[in-house]
Amino acid sequence: MKLKKKELIFFVLLAAAALAAWAFMSMQRSQVDHGSIRITVNGELFGEYKLNKDQKISIGGTNTCRIRNGKAKMIEATCPDHLCIHQDEIGEKGGFIICLPNKVIIEGIPSQEASTDEDVPDMIAQ
Repeated sequence: MKLKKKELIFFVLLAAAALAAWAFMSMQRSQVDHGSIRITVNGELFGEYKLNKDQKISIGGTNTCRIRNGKAKMIEATCPDHLCIHQDEIGEKGGFIICLPNKVIIEGIPSQEASTDEDVPDMIAQ
C-alpha cells in the first residue's frame, strides 16, 4: 500500500506538531520552581540556593551539599558521626538537614506551588 501525497504531508505535519509540543513541555518543565534551600552556619546565613540548578556547594570547608534534580543532600562532612550525610534529601516540600558538630543547617524552602493547603506534617518526631 502506497501513501498518497496528502497522507504523507499529514503524517509529517502530525510528527512535527508532536515534536514541537514535546519541546515546549521540556522547556516549561525546566522553568518550574522547585523551591530553594537556606544554609546557615553557626546561626549566620551562609546562602540561599534555588533547587532548579544542579550544583555542589562547599559550606565553610566542613560540609558539602549537592543539589540535583530539585533535591538537596549533604554529601560530605568533617563531623565524626556523619549523621547529616545519612539524612534524607530535602526538596520543594521543605525539610531540614542538620549537622550539629559543624553547626550547619540546611532548610528547605517550599516553592509557591508546593505551599498549598496539602496534608503535610509541620514536624516529625521520633
